[in-house]
Amino acid sequence: MQDELGLYYHPIIENKKIRMYVRSGSDNIEFRMWYADDPGMWDDHGWVEWPAIQQAADFYKEEGRGKPPLHLYDIEIAKRLMKDSL
Repeated sequence: MQDELGLYYHPIIENKKIRMYVRSGSDNIEFRMWYADDPGMWDDHGWVEWPAIQQAADFYKEEGRGKPPLHLYDIEIAKRLMKDSL
């Protein structure tokens, strides 16, 4: 899907208020979350590259903080969205 902010998908199928935007960065795919119930989230949090997301997931595991939220960041969906938008 696409709107004025860019390409996006719904990382939680049941919750259409959350969108994960994707774009091609300088070297990697980048992600940025938008949440209808928290409009400031978009301004407060910038684009995050895929390797940084993977690194954060490793920290979650190392620190025993529970399951990392990788399910929100789907690299395969991101690749497909960008391919289909060409």
